[in-house]
Amino acid sequence: MDYLKTALPSQIMSERGSNLVVINPGSANIRIGLASQDTPYNIPHCIARHTKQVPKKNVQDQMLNSQVTTAQHMEREKAYDVVASLLKIPFLDEEVPSNSFPRKMGRVDGHNPHTIRKDLPFTWTNVYEEAITSSSSVVESSNKDVKVESLDPKEGTDSNESDVSKQKFREFICGEEALRISPSEPYCLCRPIRRGHLNISQHYSMQQVLEDLRAIWDWILIDKLHIPRNERNMYSAILVMPESFDNREIKEMLSLVLQELCFGSAVVHQEGLAAIFGNGLSTACVVNIGAQVTSLICIEDGGTLPSTLKTLPFGGEDIARCLLWTQRHHQTWPQIRTDILTKPIDLLMLNQLKETYCEIKDGELDAVAVVHSYEDKVPVGTHKTRLTALNVPPMGLFYPTLFVPDVYPPPPRTWFHDYEDILEDTWNIDFSRRSDMSDTFYPNFNGGLPMWESYPVFSTKPKKDEKVGLAEAITNCILSTGRIDIQRKLFCSIQLIGGVALTSGLVPAVEERVLHAIPPNEAIDTVEVLQSRTNPTFVSWKGGAILGVLDLGRDAWITREDWIHNGLHIGSNRKYKDSYYIQAQAMCYMNS
Repeated sequence: MDYLKTALPSQIMSERGSNLVVINPGSANIRIGLASQDTPYNIPHCIARHTKQVPKKNVQDQMLNSQVTTAQHMEREKAYDVVASLLKIPFLDEEVPSNSFPRKMGRVDGHNPHTIRKDLPFTWTNVYEEAITSSSSVVESSNKDVKVESLDPKEGTDSNESDVSKQKFREFICGEEALRISPSEPYCLCRPIRRGHLNISQHYSMQQVLEDLRAIWDWILIDKLHIPRNERNMYSAILVMPESFDNREIKEMLSLVLQELCFGSAVVHQEGLAAIFGNGLSTACVVNIGAQVTSLICIEDGGTLPSTLKTLPFGGEDIARCLLWTQRHHQTWPQIRTDILTKPIDLLMLNQLKETYCEIKDGELDAVAVVHSYEDKVPVGTHKTRLTALNVPPMGLFYPTLFVPDVYPPPPRTWFHDYEDILEDTWNIDFSRRSDMSDTFYPNFNGGLPMWESYPVFSTKPKKDEKVGLAEAITNCILSTGRIDIQRKLFCSIQLIGGVALTSGLVPAVEERVLHAIPPNEAIDTVEVLQSRTNPTFVSWKGGAILGVLDLGRDAWITREDWIHNGLHIGSNRKYKDSYYIQAQAMCYMNS
């Protein structure tokens, strides 16, 4: 303790964080790095696997539901006009006055010296093994001792037996490279997490989801962090988990880290709670606006208030999709085939345009931008155009009917039978362990997971997505605390995190709209969003690193040996009563 009082924070982080890996998994991206790093790697959470399936599926997912009903179209158009009225811009079908600058410009070929870096096109991924770097070869050799169920039965053949001049496809490709694979290549894109949950469905089995997670995380650990499997027992993992995850998902993540990835020990922290540590706060209403999910939770004096948790089924990718719809409606989008379903590279482009040009402000907001078209076997097309109504898409956060239902619906929840809320305080309930319960976490993959059938089923309701806008959700979240003193404090301590929090104009828009959403009978007259001390995208990851280095609750750490040999035993002796940790019987892994 004397050392902690005298040492510099940077010195403590450097010394104690060198063997702590902080993992903050999200639906679209995973943030991962050593606690001693200033910022983590932010990597698209996806993997593309080589396949010889005919006909080829572009995406390993549930059935596409791309039909948007007429009623949904009408709701969207109505929401646009409401937003247009607020922003003082023309309505959706209103003629825009002629401008001296033409709406659309022709295709731009060749080198443009005035094009800045953000307008550079993405390139197609080279899918052949000859393009793999030496560090990636280490990944391949390291994975030889891991049993991977390949989609291609011939993948395991000795490459030395094949013709040296013949190019061989890479077995799998992770991260942004997976999103930049041409749709004509024999690859199937897999996203193991969608809309804040494991993406399990009849089209994407639990076994495959977990195997894809293992492959992605293993690749990052070896290729980015340079931690081989035979050294991981010397490292500890800090899982910073979104509040949207259920008990069973937490259990699967812990098993992935401790059993499959071979970490020596692990601990779980809540994303919202980690965020306030990342910003040096103790009380706040944390609003995490991610790529696919927005979650809200109130924290008082370092303890979460579970009843305040709310989840909204939209995020930054919905803003990007709305940007495309807006431009197509106004006919400012070039005559190109932009399809985020079959060409994920188009979603990369749309996200880039959204981050560069979209903001919340009154008045007409146009910008000259470079849009790219990606078609196989032809050079990338470059089109200069004037995009319009760029302040409308981010307003969908407050008017979510602007975001029509995703073409990928959320994963069905029938997979979950263990419905206890991960924030529920049930530590005082005594659960008896059934005699037929297995002592090992994974008895065998092929025979299913019988140990999950041993868990008692609780009558508590599963978490449900809210169907309201951001301002109403924040107001309801804070008012649900039921105490005027904490309500006043929380309304002045709103913390916006996640990539969308960087949107220009979002802070004053939240303050203004939350103030107007508070019922007049409530004695609240001040709303304030606190400025983040670090990048909002990484603040939860940073908070997880701080919590891990401080080692506030060493009793909460789970060792690999205990997890594997003792399994998940139900008991009350190791229940986490401290709200610094996720309060769920998922963490009661052994009897003392």
